[in-house]
Amino acid sequence: MNILLETPRLLFRPLELTDAKAMFKMDSNPNVHKYLWNKPAQDIEESVKVIEYVQKQYKENNIGRFATILKETGEFIGWTGIKFVNDHIENGNTNFFDYGYRLNEPHWNKGYATEATQMWLDYGFSQMNIDKMNAYTHAQNGASNRVLSKCGMQFMEEYVAEDGIRWKWWQMLHPENKE
Repeated sequence: MNILLETPRLLFRPLELTDAKAMFKMDSNPNVHKYLWNKPAQDIEESVKVIEYVQKQYKENNIGRFATILKETGEFIGWTGIKFVNDHIENGNTNFFDYGYRLNEPHWNKGYATEATQMWLDYGFSQMNIDKMNAYTHAQNGASNRVLSKCGMQFMEEYVAEDGIRWKWWQMLHPENKE
């Protein structure tokens, strides 16, 4: 996959196995996993498996989560991007485009999530011609819920997953399809 994207402060490229160390550093942080089932990574091999899974999505769906790099330093700060969800049911849905992100804690509250979200929503609608973008966040994750709202996604409903966790379901229609 040869897609390279950028914003004023960020670069986005497909995840590579060489990102495993930085991804493990992020995913082993309990604070990063506060709203992600509280299951921080225990071993770098978990990060390798995630990257291999995402690389498989690139081949099958021509899209997936991307490494998000700080232009100024070249540092991996997390991942962002669009995923085609066809391997499970979420809030009664499958076969849908999902926007998501995860940033390492030192890079929170700097506007990177908003910058990435705006770029990915634009890419999904203008380059991929997606009709509808979805996202879901932990109901208590105020920061992520604010990012999605600020970027124009509409809160649709709150739902409880099979594991008992409350989530918020977000959606945005292609700008040309809005009524």
